[in-house]
Amino acid sequence: MGGALANPFRNVFLNYHRLRNTAFVSLDGVRVHSAEGRVPRAVRNGLYKKTYEDAERRLLQQVVRPGDRVLEIGAGIGAVGLLAARITGGQNVLSYEANPDLEPVIEANYALNETHPTLRMKAITTDGAPIVFYRADNILSSSVHERREAQNAITVESDSLADVIAEFSPDVLVMDVEGAETDLLKDAPLGGIRAIVLEVHPHIVGQAAIDELKSGLASAGFRTDAEDRLTVLMTRSG
Repeated sequence: MGGALANPFRNVFLNYHRLRNTAFVSLDGVRVHSAEGRVPRAVRNGLYKKTYEDAERRLLQQVVRPGDRVLEIGAGIGAVGLLAARITGGQNVLSYEANPDLEPVIEANYALNETHPTLRMKAITTDGAPIVFYRADNILSSSVHERREAQNAITVESDSLADVIAEFSPDVLVMDVEGAETDLLKDAPLGGIRAIVLEVHPHIVGQAAIDELKSGLASAGFRTDAEDRLTVLMTRSG
């Protein structure tokens, strides 16, 4: 089950937008800030090539329905949460982001789209305790896992996944947490969740851990409906 074919013109788009320092781009109808100084270079390149969270966006649109309640863990710059909000309404989206550096651009993107999912600048953990977060210049590599490119360690507050699920009662879970997925989903109370859009990170935690995670989710009734590179769509009936 492969992803969509790469756009052969994406490097043309990249160079064009770099020269113009394009201030905004549109991803599936969501406008986001893209100019230098607004977002890190790696993110800006992805925005200009239209590849930023492209697999996550494609799979999300396959499964989210009007009226669904969507819990997003790992908001990034806010684009995926805004896409979910376009489908289901901003009041039905709860987004978590652990990296405090991203709050200004998330809020700016919410304002740009005149849509405001509920945003909590916290991590999600199994126990709700404060956690060390490794913040990198490249936000795509920031993680609770220490990695070579991480620049500095900070302590961030967290909410427990079980408590958030009990409070919010999501229908769809969207998760991109740079390797923390294996711990978070191992014993999570997923009974009310119909679908999971999950980016997995075997390069961080190892393929065996990802295989074990998928097996556990299958035992909980989730079937794999689609895979787009490292992003998986899992659903269950009932």
